[in-house]
Amino acid sequence: MKRVIILIVVLLMCDLSLAQFRQGPQIDPPPKGFKPASTNTFISQYPAVNAETREAIFKVYAPYAQGVEVDLAGKKYSMAKDEKGFWTCISDPQVVGFHYYAIRIDSVAVMDRGTEAFFGSNWESSGIEIPEGPEGDYYRFNKNIPHGQIRSIDYWSEINGLERHINVYVPAEYEKQPEKKYPVLYLVHGWGEDENGWSIQGHMANIMDGLIEAGKAVPMIVVMPSGDIKTNSDVRKASGNITDIYIKDLVPFIEKTFRTYTDKQNRAMAGLSRGGFQTCLTVFNNMDKFGWMGTFSGFFMRPDSKIEDAFNGAFKDADAFNKQMNLLFISTGTEERNPKDMVETLKKHGIKNIVFHESQGTAHEWLTWRRALNEFAPRLFK
Repeated sequence: MKRVIILIVVLLMCDLSLAQFRQGPQIDPPPKGFKPASTNTFISQYPAVNAETREAIFKVYAPYAQGVEVDLAGKKYSMAKDEKGFWTCISDPQVVGFHYYAIRIDSVAVMDRGTEAFFGSNWESSGIEIPEGPEGDYYRFNKNIPHGQIRSIDYWSEINGLERHINVYVPAEYEKQPEKKYPVLYLVHGWGEDENGWSIQGHMANIMDGLIEAGKAVPMIVVMPSGDIKTNSDVRKASGNITDIYIKDLVPFIEKTFRTYTDKQNRAMAGLSRGGFQTCLTVFNNMDKFGWMGTFSGFFMRPDSKIEDAFNGAFKDADAFNKQMNLLFISTGTEERNPKDMVETLKKHGIKNIVFHESQGTAHEWLTWRRALNEFAPRLFK
């Protein structure tokens, strides 16, 4: 019995020492009205968010630093140091949704050890979720409905000359209906992010689970590939074209590996930001492969270009385009560059199957793209 008690005491001491090693001296709990952000590691009390005011408090232990800042949503906040070595600041009210941020210690940008790591802007970044109210339930986990799976898979690309990683969502019914085939949506991330962005920052599976369970979207497979050409440590030179990789390597792999339909009417593609532009390049140059497409903050045409010349003449013959493409879904946040004028130009040219969607109050950020997917997916394969 004494040995058991001693062992418990030792374990508790080790746990306390580990916590002190991670955070420094004992940290004060968040003030009234604030609670740890949902994006924190499970032991971290900061950053803390006030759901009513949408402010966030950041606290960093850096006793020997000369100056510390928080770089959040395009603004740098100077932090104040206390006698224990903690630096603290409170942000302005933030737009709801997910935001990357960095801690700048003596001008060096580092991750906040209080948060999970999110790959964005080409490095592992800190992130914070400013919570929506019930209107955000569509991308939250719902314990009362069936859930699909996200499968982590490597496939070989002959074009790239390397293995490439993808995430593949299969709906909850996939294993229960072994004879059934499914349509496929290829869903691409933006610049500086990777194939994990849609499943982690975007909460794609929660969105699709809810839409399918409610009967708003047909059950479908969602493939989330990398939009980057990979290199290896020996060559350090990328090979191939991303559009060719999608068409010649990825699509055949998916159709060989999963129970999918293989005609254009059951194949869609969409992407955010750069992924939306990649979607345009891929689909418009392979109109026989895709019947549905969406761009989320990613539809760009030069203002001085003629509509007949855009994307290698994809819109030149409006009637032909209307027959080939069931849906051209163009989405944007109201606080970012808005393609509404381009959409109107396309409509005047005779393009009829356009749906234009705006996310109110959001900019070039994940809440814009969550909302876009929630509006786009119910329109597919019907």
